[in-house]
Amino acid sequence: MCVPDCPEGALRIIDGKARLVGDLFCDGLGACLKNCPEGAITVEEREAEPYDERKVMDNIFPQGRNVIAAHLSHLREHRQAAYLQQALSYLNERGIDLVSAGGAAIGPERGHRQCPGSQSISFAAAQKPVENETGIRGSRLTHWPIQLHLISPFAPHYRGSDLLLAADCVAYAAADFHRDFLAGRTLAIACPKLDQGQDVYLSKLTALIDDAEIASIRVVIMQVPCCGGLLRLAMKAVEQARRKIPVTCTVIAINGSVREEREVEVAAG
Repeated sequence: MCVPDCPEGALRIIDGKARLVGDLFCDGLGACLKNCPEGAITVEEREAEPYDERKVMDNIFPQGRNVIAAHLSHLREHRQAAYLQQALSYLNERGIDLVSAGGAAIGPERGHRQCPGSQSISFAAAQKPVENETGIRGSRLTHWPIQLHLISPFAPHYRGSDLLLAADCVAYAAADFHRDFLAGRTLAIACPKLDQGQDVYLSKLTALIDDAEIASIRVVIMQVPCCGGLLRLAMKAVEQARRKIPVTCTVIAINGSVREEREVEVAAG
């Protein structure tokens, strides 16, 4: 009776008895507790293998639409935004769109694929930035997409990289944005004033730090006050992440010049 209430697959019937098959499948939220008729399940705090959302998805993905839907609903109901984003990214990487009804994800639909414009693509090897005799320089961009709502923290180009987190207006103001800021870095862009759903931004930045294991974040913003929200978002992500990485900030004046460059001290989480 308790096993179906664990869509993560942490509980299985083995030799006629419900068993916990792995700490990494158990998120510790205790959804199984209410349907255990014998009171045999308890939650204790101890050193355990960390919960791994991607291994959970590997485990439940073959079990089909209903199990996946139950898992996604479970994460949403318990406000596990970071794990939910990891699960959705896992499905998107496999070209599976989700249908949403009343704000609740209800699993993958066969035959539906994600928008081609938001599919993760790496093209570092094919695009080499060189300047020809006419002075035209090639792009330093190594991947697509770049908008923070659209990126997947689990795309291979982010793993171990140095992240450039840039406000939308920066590339228009800074004449040599590619040469001065983008070279050697992966990119994500956002507008801290106009973009909606910035709780997703926080989850993605945290996943980039902890799961993609990015090495650093360079935040580039405009001098206008509202742009500082992007730096605060990056700092909050580092504060709540398990890993601690260096953060630097560059402020661009509205005339395109560099107004300020500094290292940012982030409080320990």
